[in-house]
Amino acid sequence: MSQPTPAADIAAVHQQIRQALAAGDLSAAQSGFEALVALRPRDPGAWLNLAGLRRQRNDLDAAMAAVRRALEIEPRHFHALLMHASLLERAAGLRAAGPAYAIALVQAPPDEELDATTRQTVAHARAVSQAHARELGGHIREQTAATRDRCSGTEKRRLDAFIDTTLRVRPRYQQEPMEYYYPGLPPIWFHDRSRFPWLEAFEAATDAIREDLLAIQREDNGGFAPYIQYEPHLPLDQWHELNHSPKWTAYHFFESGAPIEARLARAPGVREALKLLPQPSVQLRSPTALFSALRPGARIPPHTGVANFRLLVHLPLVIPPGCGFRVGAETREWRAGEAWVFDDTIEHEAWNGSDELRTIMIADIWSPFLSPEERAAIAAVIASTDAYQGVRPGPDA
Repeated sequence: MSQPTPAADIAAVHQQIRQALAAGDLSAAQSGFEALVALRPRDPGAWLNLAGLRRQRNDLDAAMAAVRRALEIEPRHFHALLMHASLLERAAGLRAAGPAYAIALVQAPPDEELDATTRQTVAHARAVSQAHARELGGHIREQTAATRDRCSGTEKRRLDAFIDTTLRVRPRYQQEPMEYYYPGLPPIWFHDRSRFPWLEAFEAATDAIREDLLAIQREDNGGFAPYIQYEPHLPLDQWHELNHSPKWTAYHFFESGAPIEARLARAPGVREALKLLPQPSVQLRSPTALFSALRPGARIPPHTGVANFRLLVHLPLVIPPGCGFRVGAETREWRAGEAWVFDDTIEHEAWNGSDELRTIMIADIWSPFLSPEERAAIAAVIASTDAYQGVRPGPDA
């Protein structure tokens, strides 16, 4: 069993190193660091200091050997990873250093916790990592252009996302439903229109639906209520600003899955258009349909929906300039009368950068990847769970 190194021995070596550095004697300082790692061979910091001195003397191979000893002891040591990448950059250039800097940046503490010199090094690491991703991305796209050209529009978007997430220049967004996760359903941000043969007919009803909206707003605007309505004692997280706020309001046509007949009677265009949709039938939960109004300057923060066995349809009705919507890493502009279908269990957000009210229609549909038998089984599972717990949910928003 090895005996602990006397503190006096370590202190003497540190004194030797300080004197050598003060005198500018790098050779003597290196001998001191080498003595220190002999005394403390399991100290990654000691190996890292030796690596720095060797790098300063332009002995890059020896510096790399010392850094790798530090990483053998502590593979996620941030400063060792950073120095490892910088040595690769000097020895082999961008192609070797880019991935190494990316690995180091994963372990980086927040910038505010770093000293000025390390922040500058981290900024350089980010620049090199990004330059490498751009160069590699350009190479991949050039080499695969012929293959990509044979893909459909949807397939090209998926391929581009695959390349970007592989290069880690685009975040990887997955389904994160707040309540119900049904396995095996694909995490598609915006679904391809061709999957929904009823979509064009639904869009053709835009004028009639908009007339319903304008009539309701013209007559009394009654029924529009804050979209977010949580009890103040609940953990609101991102919803503090919008809780019970008129910035984001909704006019619901269903409550707990049951139609609000008085409202549907006021909106014949909505009633007829909803007949086109394969809406879920889940006791106390679905279907759902509503007008969603976002005031000027308001922003709906990033969030995820309740269940991945359904998708949402958005039909833009009144869309001033400056309004947008993001699902995952894809951002789209609203265009009145152009609907889209998306998975709301993937992080999404919306904003109104105009000085006018933005209003859309929202409705839910079954995921097209579910069989009729699965749809019935899902509804039965949720109904039996609610019955057991005595839960009666509010409107599905």
